[in-house]
Amino acid sequence: MDFQENYLSNVRFEFQRYKSMGDQTFAQILDTDIHWKYSDSDNSIAIIVKHMVGNMLSRWTNFLTEDGEKIWRERDLEFENPYSEKAEMLVAWEKGWQCLFDALDSINSSNFENKIKIRNEEHSIVEAINRQLAHYASHVGQIVFIGRMIKGSDWTSLSIPKGESKAFNKKMFGTGKA
Repeated sequence: MDFQENYLSNVRFEFQRYKSMGDQTFAQILDTDIHWKYSDSDNSIAIIVKHMVGNMLSRWTNFLTEDGEKIWRERDLEFENPYSEKAEMLVAWEKGWQCLFDALDSINSSNFENKIKIRNEEHSIVEAINRQLAHYASHVGQIVFIGRMIKGSDWTSLSIPKGESKAFNKKMFGTGKA
């Protein structure tokens, strides 16, 4: 497998992993929980998802041919008027991710070396993808943290639960070593 194939396979895996963490968080919270905020100045899960979807649709629509900051995007409005229902939020979430995965599927050996622009700044394909991977990872981390705050002791861990590292390593390595 060459660098391009390996890279695209790896970033697809990582994007899917972060999407899955969001999906698993949404599965644990109630419909009304999407509007919960620690304080009035904070963003709710519904707002974070609205911002992510706006960013995804802007960055990944016509990824190879248009600037990633579309003229139709209203970024400031992404932080106002959150989705009213969880179901509506989930439809938008899926639409954003589908746009991303479709764009990744459009990258091939004939365009991998292309330069693209985000806010009129030139990026290699790798730079643009890495920029978005880091951005979405930070927001999914926020979503997971908020979900964990909402659920408290009823939260189901999305990784190795506290105190279970040795058992996990034993399963993975056949030993109790860390």
